[in-house]
Amino acid sequence: MANRTRPTLEKRAKERARQEKRKQKEERRATAKAQKGSGPRPVGNEDPDIAGIVPGPQPSPWGEDSDGRDEDEGRP
Repeated sequence: MANRTRPTLEKRAKERARQEKRKQKEERRATAKAQKGSGPRPVGNEDPDIAGIVPGPQPSPWGEDSDGRDEDEGRP
């Protein structure tokens, strides 16, 4: 029976290590979330990722007179 106790103890130790690691990870995530400060943005500040974007159809990057074909193709 001495052969069976060692693997059981090793499994328990591994499980405890997993639980401890999981707990530390949750604490880190909670700390990071608290530090991030997901509070409201100050009024008047625009998000730099979407600054200058206008809703609706966007202008063509090739110009207004293009019909979608390349200049090299030639027109019929």
